[in-house]
Amino acid sequence: MKPKVDYSLYLVTDRLITKGRDLLQAVEEAIRGGVTLVQLREKSISSRDFYTLALEMKALTQKYRIPLIINDRLDIMLAVDADGLHVGEDDLPLATARRLLGPEKILGYSAGNITEALRGQEEGADYLGSGPVYLTGSKADAGEPIGLTGLQAIKESVKIPVVAIGGIDLARIPKVRETGVDGIAVISAILGQPDPKETSRALAEAWRGKANL
Repeated sequence: MKPKVDYSLYLVTDRLITKGRDLLQAVEEAIRGGVTLVQLREKSISSRDFYTLALEMKALTQKYRIPLIINDRLDIMLAVDADGLHVGEDDLPLATARRLLGPEKILGYSAGNITEALRGQEEGADYLGSGPVYLTGSKADAGEPIGLTGLQAIKESVKIPVVAIGGIDLARIPKVRETGVDGIAVISAILGQPDPKETSRALAEAWRGKANL
């Protein structure tokens, strides 16, 4: 049975941003602070190392009953029986990924415009990661910012959840929330900070509208 997902604070990993700190420890602190979903994203390690890390991350996320999404690598996702897969425009075709995953796994898709969003919805995505909303240095291939207007247009064009990504920090959360999206995805806003737990707590509270910004 596909798990019910809280997309409000979605952490995407990047070991380079942790500045030498242990990734698993940083992710655990972030979960304790309020992260609701974790995507393991690894572009520069071997398949064996990715598999080992994915097993460790799955054990961690299961401990806190947080879904684990694997970026791009269907083989790794299936090998560790993660909760889902996230693919982009240049990855495995979405319809193929859905067919191979079956109906019970979470499938995410990166959509930077309405055309991509509608295709994602039609071909079986459970949610969309949309952006970059603002300029970001966390992903070299992020593309030009779509802004709040572009984000809201994507949200209004589909019926599946939309998660905003790209340059989102504490001060920008209120404006992002006003677009109606279902959550925010962050990388450096948590993993690049000295205290992932407290930073995550602040972001989660801001998303719920409880922080004094």
